[in-house]
Amino acid sequence: MPETRRGLSSSVKVEIFSDVVCPWCYIGHVRFAKAAEAFRAKGGTIDVTMRPFQLDPSAPAEAEPVLTMLKRKFGGDAGQMADRVIGLGAEEGLELRYDRALSVNTLRAHRLVEVAVGQGLGTEMAERLFRAHFTDGLDVGDPEVLAGLATEVGVRDTGEGAEQVAEQIARARSLGITGVPLFLFEGQFAVSGAQPVETFEAAIDEVAERTGQKPITQLAAPADGCDDGYCAV
Repeated sequence: MPETRRGLSSSVKVEIFSDVVCPWCYIGHVRFAKAAEAFRAKGGTIDVTMRPFQLDPSAPAEAEPVLTMLKRKFGGDAGQMADRVIGLGAEEGLELRYDRALSVNTLRAHRLVEVAVGQGLGTEMAERLFRAHFTDGLDVGDPEVLAGLATEVGVRDTGEGAEQVAEQIARARSLGITGVPLFLFEGQFAVSGAQPVETFEAAIDEVAERTGQKPITQLAAPADGCDDGYCAV
């Protein structure tokens, strides 16, 4: 069995604050998963909990094409901005279909992830929602769509979770989180943005060594992410 480095904690807890319509969250999620696997290969364990963050709480329940929304906010640069993130996603094996993605309010999706967290399937549910939004072009704000996705993942929707989502979003604000993805280790060490895999690997190792010591604010300079209110892809 592989051994962790001397002085390295065998277990690290991380909370991932994200929004299911944030492309940098999707890319960051995949990159972090690769880094987590590298840590596990050294004998460590990673306890991941998905946390909600709404980039646009005022987004209407009725879906509209993402490109329409981006053009309204950023004008003619929207297509070029989308092309950049599509290319970076492809490097991670992701198919980001901005020609079919829909801009929606994500509160219902976050509630479903919260239910899944309680059943030990939070990561799987978030991953399915990312793919549903960015690749399948599904309306992840539609109750019927969400019910189908929950069934696919094996999540039993209890109808609960709304209160917990509100609490976690308020907690994110109290922590000063204004953009995602945000990776919060052990409740005190933060890494923001879709960092390179190597940066995540170094951060995990550093947290494992520093757990219990004086907290720090950032383990790396912020990388690409989505600010609250919009996502400049």
